[in-house]
Amino acid sequence: MTEHHEKPGKRAKFRAMTEGTQEDWGIIAEHFMPFAVNGGKRILDHLRILKGDYGGFPVDRLEHSLQTATRAHKDGRDEEYVVCALLHDIGDTLGAFNHPDIAAAILKPFVSEENRWMVEKHGIFQGYYFFHHLGMDRDMRDQFRDHKYFHHTYEFCEKYDQTAFDPDYESMPLEAFEPMVMKLFQAPKNSVYSID
Repeated sequence: MTEHHEKPGKRAKFRAMTEGTQEDWGIIAEHFMPFAVNGGKRILDHLRILKGDYGGFPVDRLEHSLQTATRAHKDGRDEEYVVCALLHDIGDTLGAFNHPDIAAAILKPFVSEENRWMVEKHGIFQGYYFFHHLGMDRDMRDQFRDHKYFHHTYEFCEKYDQTAFDPDYESMPLEAFEPMVMKLFQAPKNSVYSID
């Protein structure tokens, strides 16, 4: 994994934002764009952290992510959907109790509302397959039965997520998904931080 090292150059002079000038913010904006458009690389670096982390599962978290994305790709899903499949568990190492929220927050500026909702809610929908083994309500997803994205999320878990724990499955390598990730994170669809 590579670390981010800032290039030498001008820096803003304020000590509190209330002291900031247009010149200060011009300097910051100059640094923002090269950093922001390289978000895909940082996402890929973070995905690599999942390698070797099994958490008791039959495959490590990276392999699970690759299997989920490979299955979606082979099923003809568009690139945005495939990247969502690849990143749906990227928050596992940062938020053990809310990993879907982390993934959804990362994806939110770049994907459709339908795909963002799918990623955000996949943990509850995935629970159908195991919550009852832990004394929990496996039908927790039913609270969303009338939601317009219910079927979209149900299908993601049924076809791609819950099936992606097979040690014998031949996943596409992470490198195969790199162009999709880099393209998706190049420019947001919806963000207060416009890059036009």
